[in-house]
Amino acid sequence: MRILDKYFDLYIPEEKIASRVRQLGEKISEDYLNKDPLFVSILKGAFIFTSDLMKSMDGEPEVSFYQVSSYQGTKSTGKVEEKIRLDTVLENRHIIVLDDIVDTGLTCEYLKSQFLKFNPASIEFAAFLLKPEVFRGRFPIKYVGFEVENRFLVGYGMDYNEKGRNLSAIYKVRD
Repeated sequence: MRILDKYFDLYIPEEKIASRVRQLGEKISEDYLNKDPLFVSILKGAFIFTSDLMKSMDGEPEVSFYQVSSYQGTKSTGKVEEKIRLDTVLENRHIIVLDDIVDTGLTCEYLKSQFLKFNPASIEFAAFLLKPEVFRGRFPIKYVGFEVENRFLVGYGMDYNEKGRNLSAIYKVRD
């Protein structure tokens, strides 16, 4: 498959994604039974993961959106830029941050430091994809959809220069 100037090959099929997201939803529902968690979806990449996860949750999950960016093209810039801030009260809430992909963990560290300022009851992270090979975060990601190799990926909300987000499977850039 071609997106702009790059070619991509299937990496994780749609059926495998759907099954794993349902499993995550069941696990989080079990862990947060009677806790009324607040899910904070990191835009733009996590919006499809968030939608599918919310559909697999028990109860009445609440979701809010926050936009940060640390990518330009196919590379991380190493710097987190805030684009849209939260408009939800975080104090005494059990927060679960939903992210599309965690590589170095820089964005997670930034988000945790920002959210702790508002005295939440707890903060955990759920990443659809985790790149353990390059992860340098100081705290573990509690919920992980898939561990993946350190390659550039598109689909299921993730993009290459704003293209490819609508793909229902994950594709890796061709060597």
